[in-house]
Amino acid sequence: MKALLLSDIHGNIDALQGLDEDLQRREERPDLVLVLGDLVDYGPAPGEVISWVRRRAHHVVRGNHDHAMATGADCQSSPAFKELSVVTRDLLKPRLDATALEFLKALPARFFVSIDGRIAWMVHATPRNPLFEYLGPEAPDEAWAAALGTLTRDSAYVLLGHTHLPFVKRIGQTVVVNPGSLGQPKDGDPRGCYAVIDEERVDLRRVAYDVERAVSRLWNLGLDARHAEKLAAILRAGGLSAT
Repeated sequence: MKALLLSDIHGNIDALQGLDEDLQRREERPDLVLVLGDLVDYGPAPGEVISWVRRRAHHVVRGNHDHAMATGADCQSSPAFKELSVVTRDLLKPRLDATALEFLKALPARFFVSIDGRIAWMVHATPRNPLFEYLGPEAPDEAWAAALGTLTRDSAYVLLGHTHLPFVKRIGQTVVVNPGSLGQPKDGDPRGCYAVIDEERVDLRRVAYDVERAVSRLWNLGLDARHAEKLAAILRAGGLSAT
């Protein structure tokens, strides 16, 4: 079984189109498409992203930005990104139809699936705090073990996103996989990130997409110039260094 892992698409339909083209070039047809949250905010096309996910994904969990869009709650973004998330959400939420908002609202915070008979838990952030806790690849194993809890005994994989940083980390018998962000990478590489699990092998991948087309969509939204310029710089530079 070949499982495709996506996270943190953030309204970037051009990154999804780049993914589709990459899979076609590789002549790959994943058996399982798993989306680890944050379909919306920051990017210009949340409705199109939600439609793609509803058509193509087998299982999806809720991210903090999905939660904020659906419920009006605070997304608890980092200070550097909070204002950008709020202005894009305020602008784009009225453009989403009721079906899209209900889809986000109904997403589970945790979900488990079987990948070739091995249990895989899906969350956005961590199992201990599935919407908001931030643990990156640099966090010590002890911190990860505490956040995973009993899942280290029961699960072959814990699949998560939230950090926008791709990594694979083994904690005990459990392999933690973060595919990184498809729509808004933050590691200095503007290419989108995704991952594939194929017969116990985890492959972290990068895919180039038409960043300038995504930037053009941002400028056509009606955002003020300051916010549009920041979002464009983040996409072009691959992350926080652009803010």
